[in-house]
Amino acid sequence: MRIRLNNMRRRLPWALFAILANGVYAQWLNYPTPGIPRTRDGKANLTAPAPRAPNGIPDLSGVWHVQATPLEEQKRLFGAAIETTALPGMEPDTISKYVLNILADFKPEDSPMRPEAAALLRQRTQQDRPSLNCLPWGVPASTLFAPVHKIVQTPGLIVIMLEVDSGATRQIYTDGRKLPVDPEPLWYGYSVGKWEGDTLVVETAGFNDKSWLDSMGHPHSEAMRVVERYRRRDFGHLDVEITIDDPKMYIKPFTIKVTHLLQADMDILEYFCAENEKDRLHTATK
Repeated sequence: MRIRLNNMRRRLPWALFAILANGVYAQWLNYPTPGIPRTRDGKANLTAPAPRAPNGIPDLSGVWHVQATPLEEQKRLFGAAIETTALPGMEPDTISKYVLNILADFKPEDSPMRPEAAALLRQRTQQDRPSLNCLPWGVPASTLFAPVHKIVQTPGLIVIMLEVDSGATRQIYTDGRKLPVDPEPLWYGYSVGKWEGDTLVVETAGFNDKSWLDSMGHPHSEAMRVVERYRRRDFGHLDVEITIDDPKMYIKPFTIKVTHLLQADMDILEYFCAENEKDRLHTATK
């Protein structure tokens, strides 16, 4: 079960390349978004109170980007070489540490992986990464690195639009329905949400087992269930707590916490993985 930290560091340049090789992302810049509170100099007031929907619940709508793990913390965790693997606009300090290693908070000897999960992790190479074949990043990795995502909140349904994964969307039903009993396994699963005070609690199940939890290749099974808790602290900060429960791969549930930052006056653009794709030839095994 033990995965040595030096092995993580040795694998990391490839891990980051797997993120960056899929292309450079961009947003629609500098178009003033209606309804954003402004300071006197016209900048978005990101510490203003969180907006609310007509029924009084918080409105999570907006374009968001994960708050990056500081570069010094990335170096401490993964080694100084991480700084040399960057591409302009997608430097290591623009991503969360959890997209590189979902278990970054655990010491190797405390890893919650079962032997089956550890064996799968050892077998995987970065050439196997689903995203290198234009397949989805999945949950939770799709919102933990550089591309932005957009939340659209309506009564009964919240949609998360992902700039990554060729514009894939997650649908979170808040109309009171239950999760399906015997679902067809999906990359993003099936999501239902409910409000507990000002916190949106989302439960997702019905995954296939094809996606990776991070760029290193930590696996999950079809039994995985994910609970996310979203709280819009103020206008510009969305705190998210993600608990992964997969008894077939991990001996206990584990939780990560991230904050997403509002990207004022920006939007997502379309992105298609296979468009002008030239990296697969160079990553193919010989």
